[in-house]
Amino acid sequence: MPEGHTLHRLARTHRRRYAGKAVAVSSPQGRFATSAEIVDGRVLERTEAHGKHLFHHYGPDLVVHVHLGLYGQFSDVKHPVTEPRGMVRMRIVGPTHFADLRGPTACELITDHEAAAIHARLGEDPLRPDADPDRAWARISRSRAPLATLLMDQKVIAGVGNVYRAEALFRHGLDPQMPGRALARPQWDALWDDLVDLLTDGVRRGKIETLRPEHDPRLLAPADRGARCARRVYAYRRTGQPCLVCGTAIAHDRHLARNLFWCPTCQPAA
Repeated sequence: MPEGHTLHRLARTHRRRYAGKAVAVSSPQGRFATSAEIVDGRVLERTEAHGKHLFHHYGPDLVVHVHLGLYGQFSDVKHPVTEPRGMVRMRIVGPTHFADLRGPTACELITDHEAAAIHARLGEDPLRPDADPDRAWARISRSRAPLATLLMDQKVIAGVGNVYRAEALFRHGLDPQMPGRALARPQWDALWDDLVDLLTDGVRRGKIETLRPEHDPRLLAPADRGARCARRVYAYRRTGQPCLVCGTAIAHDRHLARNLFWCPTCQPAA
């Protein structure tokens, strides 16, 4: 599933190429056709992301909300406009580029109130200027749930997925099973600041790379197909490979139906 940096990167691209302009919106697949007709020809006023959610604002009570889910993707292509290929849920055509959305979990036209409700139920997004790490800390510091759960809880921190969870916990030597309430405030502050830096770098690069300069990426084995989005990482999808810091084999387990990766030596149990 795309993580938060992907959605913010999309919001930035769409802002640059389509915002402030009248755009043609259609649904070649047909599943979004009625809503597409309502916003077709309108000016896309602004775009924004919150966690793994993308919002296109067309004016009062006209917000297109997109959640890519596991299989969704947006292509963005320079003119000339071509015939749709595959199941295109929504197509946006601007002056110089067009974007096709395929396979999202959600693509819906909602009101401002409904958009505000989505924002309200989401946690703090390290990439948003209105993020308040104190609110996330208030929930984490009272919780008995393990960090592995809390970092992936979109009601606590929005935008962190499996890759950023594994890498942030490794970079700070934190046991994934540590209860949130056992985390010290200085540890949280350092973890939050690192998430801001890592996701910001992800927006810039368009991929996830988490190795510190002192750790040579040439020591990494070739990334498997499932790790294409995160090739230079410490733990994610490196099961059984030697830790780049201590040499211990990277461990793997299932946690709440998701894969969990960590180094037992660098991230010891308390």
